[in-house]
Amino acid sequence: MTSTVTYQGALRTSCVHLASGNEIITDAPTDNHGRGAAFSPTDTVATALASCMLTVMGIKANTMDVSLEGTTAEVTKVMSSDPRRISKIIVQIQFAQPTSPKNQQILERTALTCPVHQSLHPDMEKDITFIWP
Repeated sequence: MTSTVTYQGALRTSCVHLASGNEIITDAPTDNHGRGAAFSPTDTVATALASCMLTVMGIKANTMDVSLEGTTAEVTKVMSSDPRRISKIIVQIQFAQPTSPKNQQILERTALTCPVHQSLHPDMEKDITFIWP
């Protein structure tokens, strides 16, 4: 088992990662009857894409002796209705440190093969931008 999720009422859940005990809270977004006081479940999906991309790039960068320290990702989630779903995730990855064009290409390809990217529905638009110094 990976985690437990407990409904706390008022459209809030508590999610506990069993291996570490770390907890995240989710709240329904303000555009769907919630308070928006924490990540919504769909926010966590969009954010997981960027987190996964940075993680697999970090793994690859370690084998290439390239530092990704300070690299950030800005995430925008776009919702659609009927059915209500995530229709688009926009990720802009801003690298803090320069590297060669060859390394850039390797790292970008690595990011696009991350497990979350590969798991998202093909109809969901993924707009990924890599910004190098």
